[in-house]
Amino acid sequence: MSDYAAHMMPKRAPMEMAAQDFRDQPVPRRRFRMSWADHAWRFAAFAPAILVTIGLASGFYNWFQSGGTTWLEGLAIALIALAFIWVSLSVSSVMVGLLRLVFAPRNLHQTRSSDAAQSVALLIPVYNESAESVFGNLSAMLKDLAQRGGRDQFDAFILSDSFDPEAIAEEEQAFMALQAQAPLGINVYYRRRAKNTDKKVGNLSDWITNWGGAYDAMLVMDADSLMSGAAIRHLSRALASDPDAGLVQSFPVVIGAETLFGRIQQFSNAIYGWLLAEGLSVWSQREGNYWGHNAIIRTRAFAESARLPYLRGPSGTNKLILSHDFVEAGMLRRAGWSVRFLPHAGGSFEEAPQTLIDYALRDRRWCQGNLQHLRLLGAKGFHIVTRFHLLQGAVAFLLSPAWLALIVVWSMIGMSEIQTETYFSTSNPLYVMWPKAAKIDGWMFLMFIYAMLLVPKITSMLALMASARVRAAYGGVLPFLLSVLFEITCSILYAPILMVQQTIGVVRAVFGTGGAWSPQSRDTKGYSWRASFRFHWVETVLGLLMVYLITIGHISIWLSPVAFSLVGATVLSKLSNWRVVDKKFQAIRLDTPHSLREPRIMTLARKERAAVKANLENGPIATAAE
Repeated sequence: MSDYAAHMMPKRAPMEMAAQDFRDQPVPRRRFRMSWADHAWRFAAFAPAILVTIGLASGFYNWFQSGGTTWLEGLAIALIALAFIWVSLSVSSVMVGLLRLVFAPRNLHQTRSSDAAQSVALLIPVYNESAESVFGNLSAMLKDLAQRGGRDQFDAFILSDSFDPEAIAEEEQAFMALQAQAPLGINVYYRRRAKNTDKKVGNLSDWITNWGGAYDAMLVMDADSLMSGAAIRHLSRALASDPDAGLVQSFPVVIGAETLFGRIQQFSNAIYGWLLAEGLSVWSQREGNYWGHNAIIRTRAFAESARLPYLRGPSGTNKLILSHDFVEAGMLRRAGWSVRFLPHAGGSFEEAPQTLIDYALRDRRWCQGNLQHLRLLGAKGFHIVTRFHLLQGAVAFLLSPAWLALIVVWSMIGMSEIQTETYFSTSNPLYVMWPKAAKIDGWMFLMFIYAMLLVPKITSMLALMASARVRAAYGGVLPFLLSVLFEITCSILYAPILMVQQTIGVVRAVFGTGGAWSPQSRDTKGYSWRASFRFHWVETVLGLLMVYLITIGHISIWLSPVAFSLVGATVLSKLSNWRVVDKKFQAIRLDTPHSLREPRIMTLARKERAAVKANLENGPIATAAE
């Protein structure tokens, strides 16, 4: 910590963080019992997914068996089952989410109210981020928080690990301005570490061990997080009213997108993500997950049970757990604390990468950490749902090489069939045997897979269309349907490219070439044609090969959309940073409720960011009007 920054923090309030070991079996503070309704909801989420996957795999087996099943066909069936079980689970999650909303709209676990005031620290770790965005957003949150009132005491901490001299200078200048005009009763502090030891994990651990003893809870945010005062207080009350809760996670909604690719993510998150989130809350119950931001954590519970140990690397060196949030949630749960997810608390926002390349680069960073989770599946004390969360995080990236392998195997099956397939009866050479039924069956199975991939989106869309308020917000049914159709088309175009990029990310992570864990880029400028082609040359080559195999009949024409996307990867990548926010045609804008009617906290944040920018450019000035 610099001498300058040392005077920007309160008096130390140390809190010990107990060392944890995945080889030990901790004694939980409490064992939770599930009701029959809890078991029923969880069964309703997982059983249909398993049954549908078994049915699909059996159908393909019977189809292949008509001509004698080869080892390639057996491998294809295994890959189909591996990939499709997760597709089926997303479908069943959406369905149970919809059922819960219709038949049991209240939370699964009601908590008792608490009048006790809490001291809550708002923690914002930063690492060479935009001071304008970080301090502008924080200023807006503090002002909105102060206007709402309430019994809890809030303090804000900017925890910097920045090393860039320009970023550090801007942070310190922005902090002095924010501290001078912070709302009465809310303290603002700033701490910068000289070294980025253990990245975000080390940043938060440093705060807990030095100042955590003064706070009942910590609300962890990212540099791009934005939360309304009502949302912050809602999370604080949810934690206070449930003495067994160690962590309460909100559902962050993507905002601020201006480009085509950014708007695709924002639209998907707002229109489809809400029902998936509802389904997740149904089957996760007390064994929820943590996404690393926009969540409130009981400080004492975290300090006692969630200090991450290192993983032993292949060369005997200690390796930091990169995707720490999933693991920390599991450690809280194994210590006897519940981890809850509030899918519709509202007022919780985040930003997303604006270009395809930036999204792929972020995925590569996440891939490194999520694949580490496979090594933790056997850790002692984890709940079975925690293990599933860890597996799901790794599979999210492993699915891409599985789908790619399935395409390769499918093409090999096609070549094998062309070499060996016989159309004439051996007993009667004049009688032709056309394999029409087999071809129709195969197409039907492929159509079923495509349909299942779209079911979550279509279900969420229909659920929203049932609301007159939503229809009115989009100017009627037609504009809404056109936006959905445009988003689905774009998603189909970009999905194969992301499949290849995530496969590259898996390969790089396995061979230890995943790259540095750098800050997320939210730039809308995009990349040059040359840089885009260099980034996407693998997809282009694979696409051209697929086009050739389709042309000669070695693989199904149903894979043409995949080939088309891969061939055009460079063009689609350049198109991803096309600014669509100000286009006249609504479908191209991919509007969401938050882009059509901006929430107050977003409007306030924009004003505060402008004030911070002016302060950084021209020296201290008056803050934006509230």
